[in-house]
Amino acid sequence: MSIITLITDFGTKDHFVAKIKGAIISDLPQASIVDISHQISPFNIMEAAYVIENSYQHFPEKTIHIIGVDSENTPECSHLVLKLNEQYFICADNGIMSIVCHNIKPDEIFEINIHDKIDSQKSNLKIFAQVACHLAKGGEPEIIGKRINKIRSVKSITPFINDEKNQIIGSVIYIDNYGNVITNIKHLFFKEASKGREYEISARNHKFNKIYNSYSEIVDYNILEERRNDEGRALVLFNSSNYLEIAIYKSNPLNVGTAASLLGLKIYDSVTINFLK
Repeated sequence: MSIITLITDFGTKDHFVAKIKGAIISDLPQASIVDISHQISPFNIMEAAYVIENSYQHFPEKTIHIIGVDSENTPECSHLVLKLNEQYFICADNGIMSIVCHNIKPDEIFEINIHDKIDSQKSNLKIFAQVACHLAKGGEPEIIGKRINKIRSVKSITPFINDEKNQIIGSVIYIDNYGNVITNIKHLFFKEASKGREYEISARNHKFNKIYNSYSEIVDYNILEERRNDEGRALVLFNSSNYLEIAIYKSNPLNVGTAASLLGLKIYDSVTINFLK
């Protein structure tokens, strides 16, 4: 059974997700369609890239990923099929895959060229669905596109080390459903730069001097539960994808608030780690 995943900025209010699913099922009734996310902020390729990078590796070979984020076909932005780690990605050439592939070279890249065979008013959804079904049936990408050597590259936000000031300068790249703030600083990068030194993490005017191993580590279980005051406390940890994350313990946007709202952080904001000599 072919697996086709969907990650879009379509949301769930409108008919767009149903439309592309219907197109896939009509062509390939046995397809297994997996919704990764339809809540990507409109046109936010940085946000989409984070979700893609941290999800596709958990799927088997030959999985086909449709990325419907900022996906309109224009004279400056063609549609692509990209093969990476024995999986296919169908998306617009808007720079999103240059972020996902910043450390990996794609196996193959094809520019889709069958748009003239499909109603132009339906092209984005219909093209992606048709190409996905073609690949799922074992079709060769050369039939629906021409081979190219490179994709559009956007400036990927990567952390860097300021040796003069003994610091890492990173950025916020994603805010999850809990309002947790994820940065582009990965555990290995931090470990190699820190060299065991003490540190201070700064995000706006907030300072942190400890990185926890889990969310619940902030709880002092020696104190009776009714006397604890842990909910709503800010903490820093490396999340399950090994990115430095700023969180609020048991945050809830409806009552406690979140790291993003309470600390005033948003995507692209700076987060620095100063190492103490």
